[in-house]
Amino acid sequence: MKVLVLNCGSSSAKYQLFDMANDEVVLKGIVEKIGEAKPVMVHEWSGGKQEGEVVAKDHVEALHLIRDAVHDPARGGSADPADIAAVGHRVVHGGEKFVHSSLIDDEIEGIIEDYFSLAPLHNPPNLLGIRAARKNLPDVPHVAVFDTSFHQTMPPKAYLYAMRHDMYDKHRIRRYGFHGTSHRYVAERAAEMLGVPHDGFTGITCHLGNGCSLAAVQNGKSVDTTMGLTPLEGVPMGTRSGDIDPAIIFHLAESLGMDLTSINKLLQKESGLKGLSGLSNDLRDIEKAAAEGNERARLAAEVYGYRVRKYVGAYLAVLHQPRAIVFTGGVGQNGTLMRERIVGGLEHLGIKLDRARNQSPVRNGHGEFDIAASDSPIRLLVIPTNEELMIARDTVEVAGLEPAARA
Repeated sequence: MKVLVLNCGSSSAKYQLFDMANDEVVLKGIVEKIGEAKPVMVHEWSGGKQEGEVVAKDHVEALHLIRDAVHDPARGGSADPADIAAVGHRVVHGGEKFVHSSLIDDEIEGIIEDYFSLAPLHNPPNLLGIRAARKNLPDVPHVAVFDTSFHQTMPPKAYLYAMRHDMYDKHRIRRYGFHGTSHRYVAERAAEMLGVPHDGFTGITCHLGNGCSLAAVQNGKSVDTTMGLTPLEGVPMGTRSGDIDPAIIFHLAESLGMDLTSINKLLQKESGLKGLSGLSNDLRDIEKAAAEGNERARLAAEVYGYRVRKYVGAYLAVLHQPRAIVFTGGVGQNGTLMRERIVGGLEHLGIKLDRARNQSPVRNGHGEFDIAASDSPIRLLVIPTNEELMIARDTVEVAGLEPAARA
């Protein structure tokens, strides 16, 4: 049984085909520059790789290309259309309607559209991809897996903003949180590493990449997270500012004459590591420049690590008997020095880093490793995320293709 996982952006469509018998990727690829002059498709399978210009004036044509690729034996696919049992879709914002992944029908599409105002950069292309995929693959179930659903277990004291209450009652302005599929995946993997049931894991999951968020997980459920109404809130990121004094927006408008479009661009695209360093949104570039004596790069890395460290401390105060802190994402998995900046010297909080393990990790069969000292009461786990596999598993369960295998 195979499941196709799709992640559609405004001008791209990423895909992976999973063999659910062993959770392995059969093939994967991306169609980029959809609707532009020269769209490009990259397709990879165990026997090779194909890359070149294609015709894709819209998402329907892009999904037609993907459908043809996954049914082409010469490119790692299967000629039997029935070989694809279901399609799973990443959807960024599910608001309060979706606590779990859902089987897509016209009503579900309408609800996703209702949340365009909350995720204007993400939900519209997500829905375009869904509609194109349902047109190209009409005979299989399609499942929506929402980035926000994992965080719908947060209590009101965590998700409400201290604003006039009608802002929530009428307009649903609240903290929603994102990266939920990643946080859920690594929390479940952490539970398995610790030898506890999924609903027995309590700890902090840190998804650190170009986009960054932390989640406080109590007994397998999210009880707080750093991102808010949008993915802009929280810790600094590659190009996003993270938390700021909201009055800065008024100051920029009134004192500098900036309009809302310019302010949004500043906070979303020109801040974070890129803004602080003046160099790059990539931590590897920042660390290299800092090592060569670039003061702004050094400061950018310190601000990033310090702000993550503060949230770690806050979530340790929120959780009851935390078992582990989990690092994932490009920075979390590969940022040896950044991990030390974040958790080094926190022995007074029950966190004991083993610097040798951090620098020369011993990985298990899943590529995961523990960088805590042997006597640390709180483990420090590094777990590569796999959001696509989580989507594929949810798709199998929601579509009723086999009994649920996870707790």
